[in-house]
Amino acid sequence: MGTSVTVSAATDEDAEQILKLQYLCYQTEAALYDDYGIEPLTQTLQALRAELSEGCVVVARLGEEVVGSVRGTVDADGTARIAKLIVHPRLQRHGLGGRLLAAVEERLAAERAARRFRLLTGHRSEGNIRLYRSHGYAPVGTEQLTQRLSMVTLEKEAAAKEFAAQA
Repeated sequence: MGTSVTVSAATDEDAEQILKLQYLCYQTEAALYDDYGIEPLTQTLQALRAELSEGCVVVARLGEEVVGSVRGTVDADGTARIAKLIVHPRLQRHGLGGRLLAAVEERLAAERAARRFRLLTGHRSEGNIRLYRSHGYAPVGTEQLTQRLSMVTLEKEAAAKEFAAQA
C-alpha cells in the first residue's frame, strides 16, 4: 500500500525542504520569463524561517518528504495575501495545488480573520491562472514590473461559512 499525501501546518524543521522545493519549482517560472533573479530563487533560509514564524505556512507531505507548500499573511483590513504555492513537478496536475490553496484559505479565515484572498502570478503563467480561476479567483488588475513580466492580481471573497466560523 502506498503512502498518501497529508496537508498540515509547516514547522521550522520544514524550512530547508521548503526552500529546496521552492528552488526546484520556480525554475520553470524563471525560464518562462527569462529571469533567474526572481525572489523565490534568491530567498535565503533565514528569510524563509522568518516567514514561517510570522505567517501561515502549509505543507503537503508524502511520508517525510515535503512535496508542496503555500504561504499566507493577513493585513489589518482582512485581506489575505497568498504566495508561493508550489507542488513538486512529479505530483503536479493531481489536485494537490488546489488542496493546498483550500487549506491555507481555511486557516487564514479561521485563525486570522481573513475576509478576502488575494494572490499574484505572472501573466504568462497560464496553468497558475487556470488553477486560481477554478477556485473562484477573478483577475482584478495587472501591473507591468519589467519589459518581460506583468503580474496579474486575482481575488475572491472568503466564503460565508468561513465568516461563521469566526463568530
